[in-house]
Amino acid sequence: MDYNSGGGGPNELHNNQFYQCEESKPLLGEMSEGNNNTKLGAGPCRRSLHHCSSSGMRYKLLHEGDIQVCVVKHPRTFLSKLLTSKYLRRWEPHHLTLTDSGLSSATPTGYMETTLSYSSIEDLQLLSWDNAPKYCIQLSIPGGTILLQAANSYLRDQWFHSLQWKKKIYKYRKVLNNPSRWDVVLKEIRALVDMALTSPLQDESIHQAPLHIISTLLAENSNLSAQDHENIIVAIAPLLENNHPPPDLCEFFCKHCRERPRSMVVIEVFTPVVQRILKHNMDFGKCPRLRLFTQEYILALNELNGGMEVVKKFIHSMHGPTGQCPHPRVLPNLVAVCLAAIYSCYEEFINSRDNSPSLKEIRNGCQQQNDRKPPMPLRLLRPEPPTPPPSTILPLSSILVELERNNNTANAKRKGGPAGGDSEPNLIDCLLVSPAVNTLSIQLPAQADRVLGCFALILKMLSDYDDWRPALASLLQPIPFPKEALAHAKFTKELKYVIQRFAEDPRQEVHSCLLSVRSGKDGWFQLYSPGGVACDDDGELFASMVHILMGSCYKTKKFLLSLAENKLGPCMLLALRGNQTMVEILCLMLEYNIIENKDTQLQIISTLQSTQVGFRMYEQLCDRQRELKELQRKGGPTRLTLPSKSTDADLARLLSSGSFGNLENLSLAFTNVTSACAEQLIKLPSLKQLNLWSTQFGDAGLRLLSEHLACLQVLNLCETPVTDAGLLALSSMKSLCSLNMNSTKLTADTYEDLKAKLPNLKDVDVRYTEAW
Repeated sequence: MDYNSGGGGPNELHNNQFYQCEESKPLLGEMSEGNNNTKLGAGPCRRSLHHCSSSGMRYKLLHEGDIQVCVVKHPRTFLSKLLTSKYLRRWEPHHLTLTDSGLSSATPTGYMETTLSYSSIEDLQLLSWDNAPKYCIQLSIPGGTILLQAANSYLRDQWFHSLQWKKKIYKYRKVLNNPSRWDVVLKEIRALVDMALTSPLQDESIHQAPLHIISTLLAENSNLSAQDHENIIVAIAPLLENNHPPPDLCEFFCKHCRERPRSMVVIEVFTPVVQRILKHNMDFGKCPRLRLFTQEYILALNELNGGMEVVKKFIHSMHGPTGQCPHPRVLPNLVAVCLAAIYSCYEEFINSRDNSPSLKEIRNGCQQQNDRKPPMPLRLLRPEPPTPPPSTILPLSSILVELERNNNTANAKRKGGPAGGDSEPNLIDCLLVSPAVNTLSIQLPAQADRVLGCFALILKMLSDYDDWRPALASLLQPIPFPKEALAHAKFTKELKYVIQRFAEDPRQEVHSCLLSVRSGKDGWFQLYSPGGVACDDDGELFASMVHILMGSCYKTKKFLLSLAENKLGPCMLLALRGNQTMVEILCLMLEYNIIENKDTQLQIISTLQSTQVGFRMYEQLCDRQRELKELQRKGGPTRLTLPSKSTDADLARLLSSGSFGNLENLSLAFTNVTSACAEQLIKLPSLKQLNLWSTQFGDAGLRLLSEHLACLQVLNLCETPVTDAGLLALSSMKSLCSLNMNSTKLTADTYEDLKAKLPNLKDVDVRYTEAW
């Protein structure tokens, strides 16, 4: 037998303690204060019964175990004499199991040939002998007594409390399964809760068993009054402080939230329950009704006088007053509740569209398609597009939509895929619409519209917390919303605030989530681009996203290439309207030779020259190209070393003074150059050896070098502030044969990755790093 001790020694519990038999008390009075009167038996044997207390020794609930059994079939008047006589010699070893209804043996022979029902146990007491190592429990049954002998006092007490608990739960289950008067039932429920709270047993089932009994009672008696509802909820509230409500009880709580959202029970009782669910739940998939209860609770808060202010206070309470939330499960649980609520607004429409039964219909047993009678609370409005006169000039947005469609078709053909094949269409193909072509609108019922607005505002609240924003951006990166919701103007307007918060965040782990989660899928970047379904600001948010992504993107050249392939139309449109970020993007496309098609290059040049800011930047680009051509002209030194303490400006001034087309070895060691000088270094086409020892050259510069200096063979980064984020970019420089990363923030994993991806790397210095 294994047994656990919660405090004190096993022999300390019963010294000089005698209690009267509590089985003689009525069921409702079981948890009342007992008398400490001594009840002595004849001779040296004495009986006592524990009074359940919330303090003192704690025990683990037994479900089975080995114990000695002896049955005495004599009247109770002779029992005390028999207990001290010499006839108690025959003890049988049994492995007993405490089932829900009785006590049974694994070997049903002898004393335990039949299962002993809890209802047949009239009395349950502890026995002990002075000066004798016997630790027994006395079970009084009709016509005799059963004695159970344990190995020590702790095991005996553990068996005693476990038997007592099983007997009481069995009794309460029978009483509450056949309720008569609800005032009596309420008293029984309170007594049951009190018993669970004061039991010395420590086990999950100690609190869960009463909750399941009460939830079964409520499920079988659905015609209770509202006052009875509140009384029962208040009675079981103490059990819910450290336990999740079972599914049936969640259903009961949901009903109360829907029917009486302004009840004080919602604030006083449900609030700590929901807080515990959000802090400790690990998987709503195992118990979806917990998620539904949390959703209904939030909607009930929204029905109060304060409305969303009350919801905002609740969200703040879940985060805590400090700058960082101490509970890591709160955010993913809140996001899961929001997503489920938003999907519920469109559930009927989605299931009718997919011809599949809804969750509600499945719960009602309707799973066959021919049995379905789907209600249609949503209406899809598709007005016929007006036919423009032949002389009408289409707006720019319509031209842009057509340009995007043509680009998508061309890309599909270029990749070898059929333009109209069976492949899964992406989100933009499904949702991209133009006012002149078509409109997609879904009319929600008033209640569903309120639900959508409530949980969209919660997502806005979540994005305002700095510590939650990285995880929130990651959770929303796959765009986990139904496309019908993304066509809802009010919802996308609220969601735009969240995306703006992501775009404004300086951390790369946040704003990089604006891109699609993988190639071929759409991200927020595509949705809020001009012509995208969520764009309602003429591309301002799109431009700000492009600006910040260009500043921190892992592969700037690769990012420009993706823009040229997929979003060239929006970029040109915004540049035509004078957006400076998009003008810079078009200039970079020309400078890095991203655009190969001559006609497209001329179109970009015309776009740049059509605005004042574009014309000025294009002139600067032309000047840089002339300087670059002069710089890369063959001639000049093959080796160059800048003096100590030189700056980025000194390097730029030097390289603008003549031709450096032959420069192969450049040393910037012990200078004050930073990552900004990378823009000058990438102009050196013959550079093979670069020494950056003890400079402030960082990750951003490494990323730029990795894109443009593919022929670099020797690179010295000793004592520079580079980290894994920049060093990983070097994996694309296949010509590297010598790399010095001495005294940098290189980690062992990054070092192993570089060795695997750089086949020509032979000379490596990783001293004074984690990889050393």
